[in-house]
Amino acid sequence: MGTDADGRIAPLSAVPTDSTLLFRVAERDQCEERGSDNSEEVMTTCSDGGVDCKDEREALLVATETDDTDTATAVSCWLNFCQHFTHIKLDKGSGAAMRDDELICENHGAYFEADSGLCTYGPCEGATLAALETTVVDGDVYLADDDYEFVGRGPVETDGDLTSTSNVEF
Repeated sequence: MGTDADGRIAPLSAVPTDSTLLFRVAERDQCEERGSDNSEEVMTTCSDGGVDCKDEREALLVATETDDTDTATAVSCWLNFCQHFTHIKLDKGSGAAMRDDELICENHGAYFEADSGLCTYGPCEGATLAALETTVVDGDVYLADDDYEFVGRGPVETDGDLTSTSNVEF
């Protein structure tokens, strides 16, 4: 491991301790690359026969343990959506709001434990965020989930979040 092509998301030191780091993933089994021996052209074919169907999703990293210098020592990883309405993003591109080691949905006021993803307060209380598996190797965070592949850092180009203002006061 050691390159972004190997699923390297970021150095552990780049994961904020008071917010989140946003990145993009795609489902691994959704598409399959096909080419011919006679052609350099490779095209992505979907299981339903369509072409170029890789659907990118957003995920976020959050520090779940920190040392006394506010440097992350462990992280958790979640798909970037609230369990109340799944079109609502927790991290809208500039880091998710956090309070007392909990992620906050700024639209509904739901609180999610950063380490377990459990909703402890709000309209989806008792629900759990969708987890992605990561690993830390030599100070770098890698996506280690069999169902997803790392695409890149930052938000997905098209914004599916239908809301633009917060309903929660901090």
